[in-house]
Amino acid sequence: MIQALDVFREITFLGVSMRLVMAMLCGGLIGLSRERMRRPKGLAGFRTYMLVCVGAALTILISQYEYIMLTAEWKAISDSIGITTDVSRLGAQVINGIGFLGAGTILVTSDDKIKGLTTAAGLWASACMGLAIGAGFYECAVLAVALIYLAMYVFGNLKVKLLELSKVASLCVEVENMTDIGDVIVSIRSQGADIIEMNLPNGGVIPRKRPEVELVIQLPQQTSLTTIMAMVARLDHVRHVHES
Repeated sequence: MIQALDVFREITFLGVSMRLVMAMLCGGLIGLSRERMRRPKGLAGFRTYMLVCVGAALTILISQYEYIMLTAEWKAISDSIGITTDVSRLGAQVINGIGFLGAGTILVTSDDKIKGLTTAAGLWASACMGLAIGAGFYECAVLAVALIYLAMYVFGNLKVKLLELSKVASLCVEVENMTDIGDVIVSIRSQGADIIEMNLPNGGVIPRKRPEVELVIQLPQQTSLTTIMAMVARLDHVRHVHES
């Protein structure tokens, strides 16, 4: 522990201000990384992460203040009527509350894709970081914000680069009938690409009209995904094709 920070661990105006401002900055930094990644409109961003982190820090501060008052100024009253407190009680409720908030950010798209899991996990991590800041555990909070930022932004870009190097892509193809998927597969393989996986819509139940099938393909070194998509789009029974 850094002894120079001990003055900011006390429940004073300076200590409280330090914690709330730090929570606002750390939460805002994580939210800013989501904004830079151009997350879908309507999902949690800069202000949401900031508010979650500040709210979590404030909750722990209230819990600590309550404990101090019950063991000092209100001790006689609390002892006479048997009031006790647990400083971790309010913090535990923050985690539960973030579960409901995170669930609201998880969306299922029209093509049966699940989006928002990273946003939900980021909100949960931001709340945990706020709890650490509110408790005065600054060293842990600084390390946490660096690791969360690394995981959400740096590793996110690294994932895209690795997928580009691996030449693996995922396509969603909308056709007139399921029998037309065979023509799509033949067309893709004619370019030297290999189909790794095929996911049927609705858990394998064939819909009545225009099914959309997800194809995970391994591209050859000399062929781009754009070329494959353009070729598939020219097929007679293909209505729409896009990268998933």
